[in-house]
Amino acid sequence: MFESLTERLGGVFARLRGRGVLRPEDVDQALREVRIALLEADVELGVVKAFTARVRERAVGEEVLASLTPAQTVVKIVHEELVALLGGESVGLRYGEAPAGVVLVGLQGSGKTTAAGKLALFMVRQGRRPLLVAADLVRPAAVEQLRLLGERVGVPVITPLPGETAPQVAARGREEARRTARDTVVVDTAGRLQLDTALLDEAAAVVRACGAGEVLLVVDAMTGQESVRVARGFADRVPLTGVVLTKLDGDARGGAALSLRAATGLAVKFVGTGERPDALEAFHPDRIASRILGMGDVLTLIERTQAAVDPGEARELGERALGGEMDLEDFLTALRQVKRMGPLEGLLGMLPGMGALKAAREAHVDERELARMEAIVSSMTPEERRHPDILDASRRRRVARGSGTQVQDVNRLLRQFEAMRRVAREMGGLGRRLRRAGLGGRALGPGTGGAGAAGLGAPPVLPPPPPRGAGRRRRGRP
Repeated sequence: MFESLTERLGGVFARLRGRGVLRPEDVDQALREVRIALLEADVELGVVKAFTARVRERAVGEEVLASLTPAQTVVKIVHEELVALLGGESVGLRYGEAPAGVVLVGLQGSGKTTAAGKLALFMVRQGRRPLLVAADLVRPAAVEQLRLLGERVGVPVITPLPGETAPQVAARGREEARRTARDTVVVDTAGRLQLDTALLDEAAAVVRACGAGEVLLVVDAMTGQESVRVARGFADRVPLTGVVLTKLDGDARGGAALSLRAATGLAVKFVGTGERPDALEAFHPDRIASRILGMGDVLTLIERTQAAVDPGEARELGERALGGEMDLEDFLTALRQVKRMGPLEGLLGMLPGMGALKAAREAHVDERELARMEAIVSSMTPEERRHPDILDASRRRRVARGSGTQVQDVNRLLRQFEAMRRVAREMGGLGRRLRRAGLGGRALGPGTGGAGAAGLGAPPVLPPPPPRGAGRRRRGRP
C-alpha cells in the first residue's frame, strides 16, 4: 500500500545522509519533498501542514544540531511523528458488559459484511463467543453473504424475519446472544452509495437497539482523504468509537491511514489485509510507521508465523532438515505452512529494507508457482516423496501429467529441493562442529527449537518461486 510513499521518503533521507551537517535550508528542502510525497499519497492538506511543521520544529533544534548523525536523527524524528500521526498507541476493542455489542457502519462497498466475518473470527481466536447479526436489509444477498461467512468461521448468524426492521433484528440478536450465552454481538448494517439522512438514522437506531459499546466505521483504504469526509459525516449522527480500514493490501496510496486519526480523532483499530477470513489485523501505529519508512514490520511477521505454524511440527521439520533427513513430505508440509502465512509479496514487505528496494517491489512473486509446486509433490506417491532418488524419467513424466505441468517443472522443483536439502545439511554440520569446538552454534543444530522468535522453531526456508521459463534458461544447472 505504501510503496510509492516509501520510495519517495527513502530518496529524501538518502540525500540527507550525504551531508555531514544539516543546515535549516537542507531541512526545509527535505520537508518540501516530504510534503509533496504525502500529498501525492492523498493525505489531507491540513494533516500534511501540521505534520511537516512539527517535524521542522524538532529537526532544526538542538536535538539534531548536537547529534553525531544528524540525518539519522531526522529519520528518528519523522518516525516518531508518523507514529503520533497514526495515533501513538494501538487501541483495542472495549467490550463492556456481556453481551457486548459491536456495530459496523459505513458506505456501500466499503467491505462491512466481510469485515464482520473477519472480526468474528478474530474474536473467536481471542477466546470469545461472538454472534453475527445480519441487519443489512438493503443490499441484495447481503444476508446470504454473512450467513456463508458465519458458516466458514464457525459463528452462528441471526437473519431477519419477514417484516422486521434493522433495529428489530439487532435487538433480537442481542436477546439471542443472552439466551445462548454468547458474549459478543457483531452487527452488519446497511450502506449507501453516499451519506444520507436515512442511512445515518438507521445506523443510530441499530446502535441503540443492541446497546453497542463499539461502533466501528468501515472505510475503504482506496478512498484516500475522502474517508475523512465520510468519517465526519457519520460522527455527526452516530457515536463512532473507531475505524476498520479495509483493502490495505491493494493499490491505495495510504492517505486514509495517515489522515483519519489526526483529522477526526478516531482510532484505527483494525486493518484488512486480504480476502481470507483471517486477513484482519490489529492496527499498530509504530509498525505501520516503520513500514512506511522501509524499516519493515518484523513483529507482525512473527505473529503471522506463530498463527500459521505449529511450533512442534516446525521444530520437528527443522531438526529433520538440519539433520539431513528432509524429504518431499517435509517439503510439502513446509510449503503449506508458508502459504498459510499469506501472500509472499506482503511477507517480503515486512522484512527491514525490502519495502524500500525497487527491485524487491518489482519482483512480483507468482503465487500460482506455489500452487504448481504443491500439485507436483502431491502427484507423487508416498514412496516417491520419501525417496526422491527413485524418480526416474518415466516417473517424472507421470508426475507431470498428474499435476498438469511439464517435465521441466518437475525437474526444476527437484533441483531446488536438492539444493535446499544440501544447504540445510551443511548448516547442521557446521552447528555440530561449532558445538564440538565449544564455540556455541546452538541455533544451527537440531534439537534447539530453531532461532525463531519466542522459541518457535522455524520451518525450512523455501526458495522463492522462479519466474516461468527460468528452468529452460538455466537447464542443466543445479
